[in-house]
Amino acid sequence: MSKYGKIVEPNTLQFERLLPGAIGQVWKLITDAEKRALWFAGGPTDLQPGGEMQLVFRNSQFSPPDPTPEKYKDFGDGFVSKATVLKCEPPHLFEIEWEGVVRFELEEADGHVKLTLTHEKLQDNKETRVGTLAGWHTHLDILFDRLNGDDPKKFWPAHMHLEKEYDQQVD
Repeated sequence: MSKYGKIVEPNTLQFERLLPGAIGQVWKLITDAEKRALWFAGGPTDLQPGGEMQLVFRNSQFSPPDPTPEKYKDFGDGFVSKATVLKCEPPHLFEIEWEGVVRFELEEADGHVKLTLTHEKLQDNKETRVGTLAGWHTHLDILFDRLNGDDPKKFWPAHMHLEKEYDQQVD
């Protein structure tokens, strides 16, 4: 299983990761605001379908502080975005409407948790595909490090390196 994301349809990308830990632990890291803030974005979340989810991005909270690249200076140390919960079926399926539709599917697999993250209905341009692939890849690496009890790498250097890699792979 590759840790790299792939384009599975023109405006849909997908990652598959085998994560350490129990499915309930991974579920909480995806749905609990405080735990999600350790690898992606915190913020209040109403888990009911139609519920609002606030995504508060603060990269300095989940990885060592690092200067924001010029390309992303408008985001500073973070930003706030909103999403809508579409489906919440603990502990196997969580789906939100956010810059398209993002679906987290979890299943137990030989003492690990298989996570399939699908992000569909992306804007139809290369820059969005590359940035979204690099972003999710970086966040999922941090999630993996957290589950392993390791310190995550700095967000921006990892993200920018992955952007260059995906830029060479994606049309």
